[in-house]
Amino acid sequence: MASRLSIGGLIAGLLFSASAAHAQGWPSRPIRMIVPFAAGGPSDVVGREVAARLGESLGQPVIVDIRAGANSTIGAGIAAKANPDGHTILIGSVGTFAINMVTYKDLSYDSLRDFDHLTLSARTPNVLVASTKVGATNVKEVVTLLAANPGKHTFGVAGMGSSGHLTSELFMLRTKTSAIIVPFKGAGATMSDMIGGQVDLTFTSLGSAAPHIRGGRLRALAVTSGKRIAQFSDLPTLTELGYRDMEVYSWQAFVGPRGLPREVRNRLETALISVVTTGQGRANLENLGWEVVGSTGAQFRDTLTREIALWRDVVKTANIKLE
Repeated sequence: MASRLSIGGLIAGLLFSASAAHAQGWPSRPIRMIVPFAAGGPSDVVGREVAARLGESLGQPVIVDIRAGANSTIGAGIAAKANPDGHTILIGSVGTFAINMVTYKDLSYDSLRDFDHLTLSARTPNVLVASTKVGATNVKEVVTLLAANPGKHTFGVAGMGSSGHLTSELFMLRTKTSAIIVPFKGAGATMSDMIGGQVDLTFTSLGSAAPHIRGGRLRALAVTSGKRIAQFSDLPTLTELGYRDMEVYSWQAFVGPRGLPREVRNRLETALISVVTTGQGRANLENLGWEVVGSTGAQFRDTLTREIALWRDVVKTANIKLE
């Protein structure tokens, strides 16, 4: 028995030494950060904010690699199959990691099985936004408008199965109204057509809508957080307006392909948390309307497990199916 324990300890020690040696030479080249959404969306904005500071921290540039398509499943699938040497990481949303798990029948990756979870960096409530061309200035007027014209008005969403899409479906379920869902290729395209008045309403992350709200190009009506947001303290929550079970957050998180050397994973996790929770990185994210979280990888995994269960219930109730 002692011999077996000694051998086991020796093997563990060798593995640890190999991991430590790998970490000492890492990163040996630029790190690729896969963004699975179109440029201008929340993942791209947060990813670029983090990339520059992460590169400074690790001593190698972090190159943003846009791999948009199929509601982020293409980029996430590429990341899941990447070499787990620490030179490829993925930033993704609640849609990438939780919603896709319950809306796609044949997903090319498993968010719990195929990634090493690094951190949930930041979150933001969704905000109900109306085009300035829509004759509704508050949530009650929106509900009245939709109820009086079933299936006539439109919700723009940054992709079918996105957080904004499911929040729109949840809102219609709670208010017993209906509207046409109009999908776009990312939040940036949604915002453009909202400003132009081609679509009437959207639920989107507060982070992506904040500049347009402040600029008066879009009309914000309510947020989906549990309490009001300091940066937009005049905006009520849907909960305080009497719409129950509408507390929803969009979030951005970082992962690596499953199997990162332990020391590399630990350095990545520590560096990412530091970048988003301290100094100018934190200030910039908060200025964009994000609530900084900076969870550990283990905490992120726990959150992800809960989110998958939540959205599975919504998808089932709304009978949403994506191919």
